[in-house]
Amino acid sequence: MDDFDKVITEELDRWQQAGKVARFWLRDDDAIEPTAPLERLLEIASAFSVPLTLAVIPAYTGEPLAKRLEQEPSCSVTVHGWAHINHAGDGEKKRELGGHRPVLQVLNELGQGFEHLAELHRDRFVPVLVPPWNRIDAALVPHLPGLGFEALSVYGPEKPSALTVVNTHVDVMDWQGTRGGRDRMALVTETVARLRHMFDHGGSMGLLTHHLVHDQAVWDFMTAFFKTTTRHPACRWSTVTDILRESASLTDGSGG
Repeated sequence: MDDFDKVITEELDRWQQAGKVARFWLRDDDAIEPTAPLERLLEIASAFSVPLTLAVIPAYTGEPLAKRLEQEPSCSVTVHGWAHINHAGDGEKKRELGGHRPVLQVLNELGQGFEHLAELHRDRFVPVLVPPWNRIDAALVPHLPGLGFEALSVYGPEKPSALTVVNTHVDVMDWQGTRGGRDRMALVTETVARLRHMFDHGGSMGLLTHHLVHDQAVWDFMTAFFKTTTRHPACRWSTVTDILRESASLTDGSGG
């Protein structure tokens, strides 16, 4: 067992000894159409029976992706904004769902995106909004249930919100540096830190990927990570629907 396996296995052993099971989930952003990288992602997830949640960009997607995903019963589809276009000004962090445009214009786009994906994907559609660049203006959030959204998914620790939040917590990409895969020991260290928080406070561990820009380091990490975690009895890779259901049960007090 190398250090990669050892670090995460020791933490999951602690969960097992306590009679607990850690829920993991996989979210991949920016899907539009069938591509070679998407095929590779689907292949790796399927090989380890890891349910996959795709955040799909509504403005540019259509029947080809829907037809391809009909063959993937463990794949869910969520709404990745509208067109993944930055409307922030120079010097600001990129944001499609910000306060730079009239609220009604933004909500109309999100409503179109919701309806488009719900119609295309039907049984695999989950009413979750994944904001591009993981950013959304707080003033928009109270309006989302009126469009049909039941949850919001961004990046980082969950914060109080007017809507259920189910986030991702470990990002495989080195966006500020190489723009390739991050060091795998750094990724495992972040995973273990998240697990330790979950051990005391509950929640899930969301892994964030972007299949269109993965280098070999990311694919290698995902394969190794899935191999280590899926064989451990204290880890359960779950669908986003199951994660949401558990979150709702904890919120209303019906779950432990």
